[in-house]
Amino acid sequence: MRELITISTRRRQELVDITAQVRAAVSRSGIREGLVHVYAQGATAAIMIQENWDESVQDDVIQFLSRIIPQGAWRHDAQDGNGDAHIKAGIVGPSETIPLMEGRLGLSEWQNIFFCEFDGPRSRRSVVVTVLSAGKVEA
Repeated sequence: MRELITISTRRRQELVDITAQVRAAVSRSGIREGLVHVYAQGATAAIMIQENWDESVQDDVIQFLSRIIPQGAWRHDAQDGNGDAHIKAGIVGPSETIPLMEGRLGLSEWQNIFFCEFDGPRSRRSVVVTVLSAGKVEA
């Protein structure tokens, strides 16, 4: 099963919690055992699993990436000013795969799924959620 989630972002760089949307897609799939693959479409966005309890963790991720990959220091900036966004997206990566166990995402209590925006704000960003069944499991 595959479903497209569409979100909008408000800042140039931010982590947007998409866990609820992914859970809803999993629920609609009817699949109870398997894998959930979450993929950010776009060369300046990424997917990350991170702590969900304290927003300072997400802020720290943005701050850290901005320190090691500053805006305005890259050859690609001559084209459209977002060289840093491409590098950040490449380092974090476009996807995550989560186990699906008894119809639930195999995340810990402190984990959520975040869409990483590195070149916003954007009115439309797309995330592909693919739910793969483990098939019939023999006991």
